[in-house]
Amino acid sequence: MEDNKRANQVIRNIVNDLEQNGIIYNTLSENLKKLREHAVAEQKPVVAKALRLAFEHLDEFETFAAPIPTEDEYDEENPPEKITGTESMLYFINLIKKPGNPINKQELRSYIAFLEDFSI
Repeated sequence: MEDNKRANQVIRNIVNDLEQNGIIYNTLSENLKKLREHAVAEQKPVVAKALRLAFEHLDEFETFAAPIPTEDEYDEENPPEKITGTESMLYFINLIKKPGNPINKQELRSYIAFLEDFSI
């Protein structure tokens, strides 16, 4: 996806919309569907699945409730930082920009696991 000009334009549109307006779920969902078409065409199954689960989540809940993946452990003395759906979606989209990076792929799998568990 890194070298695909059309996919990168969709990513730029998503980032601009998120930064200016936050999550407008119907517009974001449509853009994720467009981006998924590029992932499928480029045979990026992890990205395609993550995008599908993300737009299905948006369509069902009208927000993005997935937390940013982290290895930190939390307890009462060390609570998790409050992250908005917009921040998490921006992070998610930035992972998709470079899907060949092993850490990005691992974190996309974390999003996939959360979204699969959340939808049950």
